[in-house]
Amino acid sequence: MKVGCIGLGDIAQKAYLPVLTTQPDVELHLQTRTPETLRRVAAAYHLPEERCHTDLDGLLARGIDAAFVHAPTETHPEIVARLLEAGVPTYVDKPLAYDLAACDRLVRLAEDRGVSLSVGFNRRHAPGYAQCLEHPRELIVMQKNRVGLPEEPRSFVFDDFIHVVDTLRFLVPGTVDHFGVRAKTQDGLLHHVVLQLAGEGFTALGVMNRLSGSVEEVLEVAGQDSKRQVLNLAEVVDHKGQPSVRRRGDWVPVARQRGIEQVVLAFLDEVRAGRTISARDALATHELCERVVLAIQEQAGPGAV
Repeated sequence: MKVGCIGLGDIAQKAYLPVLTTQPDVELHLQTRTPETLRRVAAAYHLPEERCHTDLDGLLARGIDAAFVHAPTETHPEIVARLLEAGVPTYVDKPLAYDLAACDRLVRLAEDRGVSLSVGFNRRHAPGYAQCLEHPRELIVMQKNRVGLPEEPRSFVFDDFIHVVDTLRFLVPGTVDHFGVRAKTQDGLLHHVVLQLAGEGFTALGVMNRLSGSVEEVLEVAGQDSKRQVLNLAEVVDHKGQPSVRRRGDWVPVARQRGIEQVVLAFLDEVRAGRTISARDALATHELCERVVLAIQEQAGPGAV
């Protein structure tokens, strides 16, 4: 099975290549426009020169069976469209694009061509989060905070807050009939945002503060007089009277803890089986992110980008 990895930045090197290079039936091909990075990464995994490509044409010429796209977001529409038009099942880092119309075009292209398109929402596969589906979820609160990183609203929401948005969508136990956003924007930069989703019997809150003084990710689900916390995707604390703590095992790889390994293997299994993966649900997350951006712009007033 020939698999292409397009883009060799931090996320590819830290999360995806350690998984892809351990699959016994995967013949991995690398593609980046930076020759020095290509040589260094190929040498680290002992990949021969014929599996290294500096352009997409060269990669496609090798007849790849699937592709992982880890290039910068602004290049996603062109790269993903080329892959889909070539009939290559494609996994792409979130987001599909910064522009909702471009996201929609890619999903429609995949459907028209009957080609798999999968978006990398790995938290749905992270054990601590996936197991929350077994817990009562009358109240869901997720925070994903940063230090000193205010940013332009669209990139803030689509590059990072999208994980919070998608996790809330994954965990809400019913139909959402209420949507609300509050945010602080200063000098065109978004400092923090709070998203509220609610429906019959449940409320979900998503928070991101880029000036929080702490790098953290905390998920809480509660209901029926019990609560579960997941701290930085690694530590699970169940509260029912007395708290009980489950920590990540010493030998559990970070890629497995964060759901990267699981989402990669699930995608490859579907490709091997010849089943088509739809990105229609992922598009719904992008649509919700667009609503968040528009709400932030409306609150910021005229001239907001």
